[in-house]
Amino acid sequence: MLGIDIGGSGSRVALVVGGAGGAGGAGGAGGARGARGAGGALVVGGAGGAGGAGTRLELTGERAGVTAGGSSVPETALALVRAARQAWPDETDAIAGIGLGATGLGTLVRDPAAFASALAQAVVDAPAPRPNEQPGPPPEPHRHPQPRPRVAIAIDAVTAHLGALAGRPGAIVALGTGVIGFGTDGDGVWRRVDGWGHLLGDRGGGAWIGQRGLEAALRTYDGLDTAGAALLDAAKARFGAPETWPAQLYTRDDRAGVLASFAPDVAEAAASGDSAAGDILARAGTEAARTGLAALHPSLPPRLAATGGLLAAGGRLVSAFRDTVAAERPDVDLVDPAGDPLDGALLLAERAVTGAVRTHSPYVWLAERSA
Repeated sequence: MLGIDIGGSGSRVALVVGGAGGAGGAGGAGGARGARGAGGALVVGGAGGAGGAGTRLELTGERAGVTAGGSSVPETALALVRAARQAWPDETDAIAGIGLGATGLGTLVRDPAAFASALAQAVVDAPAPRPNEQPGPPPEPHRHPQPRPRVAIAIDAVTAHLGALAGRPGAIVALGTGVIGFGTDGDGVWRRVDGWGHLLGDRGGGAWIGQRGLEAALRTYDGLDTAGAALLDAAKARFGAPETWPAQLYTRDDRAGVLASFAPDVAEAAASGDSAAGDILARAGTEAARTGLAALHPSLPPRLAATGGLLAAGGRLVSAFRDTVAAERPDVDLVDPAGDPLDGALLLAERAVTGAVRTHSPYVWLAERSA
């Protein structure tokens, strides 16, 4: 199984070999991260899934961007497939299924269904070098061409949900560069909240935190108040003189990721006791909690998980998140995530192979079966 996770801060591809499962099935979520192998790939042991354990290999890639022509998700995904074929030529010759979760897939990619089919064909077409092959005449064409894998692609909230809840019904809120809430039972209930991007929403996400940190810094720089002094120092250390910030942000296709790159500085300032930074994190936690609660459709069990790298900010963000859930929905069971979105992408690949998932636009798309 091949899983792909693409977001505003980076992308990853994982291959599970030696086991039937993806991640987060009956056997539990993916295993602990392991050591680097040949070619810089991350070798992960015990990636448990519904079909049993296997070895998980990982590579990282570029973050997605947005231009006037739309999202770069398709190009990023195809580059990851080519990288996987280069790094693991033998293992990728027999991929049964691919699962992909990506930011903006339902809103910024023109034709997700066509993209799913292109991704399936890319595995067949991408060259797979054999560095240890002996010189000689080219091999005869295969009598039986490599079959196209089953491919399911989804918005990032779906794979975050699969990873965090291991396929169980309920809701999640994913906190990364952006924020999206998603509630589903995988059948008749599908509820999305936020995920509108850094200009229109993503309330409480990394870009949201970074932008508000820079706003506080510039208020101090402009002489309006002194509350953002620590944030101004941190922003100068990261981006240089404030006069250069507009050019660094407004001209970038990946400006959401650039904004989010300042979120760790805000978290560090908050951990050092800076009140302005702490207030930003607390507001982020409250916003994220309300997004997650809004995704809990009344017909779903009151189960909510928070997932995503932004939770590493800890402190006031996490405490505000928990306090808001407890105050506004004391009946909700706040559970720890079983796995991450890449685990969810692997589980989506497994479900594509077994036929346990179907197209449900604008959230999930399957590639056509034709060769």
